[in-house]
Amino acid sequence: MMLRRSYGRRFAAALLAAPVALSSIMVTTPAHAMVVFDPSNYAQNVIQAARALQQITNQITSLQNEAQSLINQARNLTSLPYSSLQQLQQSVQRTQQLLQQAQNVAYDVQQIDRLFQQKYGNVSMSASDSQLVSDARSRWQNTVGGLQDAMKVQAGVVGNIDTNRAQMSALVGSSQSATGALQATQAGNQLLALQAQQLADLTAVVAANGRAQALTEAERAAAAEQGREQRRRFLTPGTGYQPGNAQMFNNGNN
Repeated sequence: MMLRRSYGRRFAAALLAAPVALSSIMVTTPAHAMVVFDPSNYAQNVIQAARALQQITNQITSLQNEAQSLINQARNLTSLPYSSLQQLQQSVQRTQQLLQQAQNVAYDVQQIDRLFQQKYGNVSMSASDSQLVSDARSRWQNTVGGLQDAMKVQAGVVGNIDTNRAQMSALVGSSQSATGALQATQAGNQLLALQAQQLADLTAVVAANGRAQALTEAERAAAAEQGREQRRRFLTPGTGYQPGNAQMFNNGNN
């Protein structure tokens, strides 16, 4: 009987000690095994992540701007695919060839001086009548040749108008469709070259017309001087008119 009571007491003591043991086990659980949410730390992490994302976005935008800048520089350095230089040079060469075909009196200072001393200077009092007639005819030929040369130059310049019109249209179109500064500049330079070629044609026409007019005036002046010399000779006392035998009909001799 006493033994059963002893077992009963031990069992009751064990039951009373069980909650205490469990509570001691729960108290001694490690702190790192528990999940703790810190709102302040979470907000700082979100802000840092947003700042890092903004920096990455800024870097991407900067790279895009640099790439676009390189593209623009490449466009600015792109050369104009159209060139009118050959056509303009051909127009200038045609006009030069017409000027070089000047008849009798070329565009040469030394030759002009020499020719004017020979043909357009003072009429020699010792020159024969046949020489005076020959000189007058030579001057007339120079004048007619100068007028013909001027008309040929004018015709050549008029022929260049169609070429100039086509080149101007092409250059203006290239300038308007230029993709960069270099293309626009090159198109502008070629337009200036076209204007220079047109001015060269205009200069050639003025020179040819001036040459023809100068030859005409020089012929008039020389003709007036020669007329005075021929009048002087006619009025100078001398042998006068000497009658000769004139045969109007055939005397029958074959």
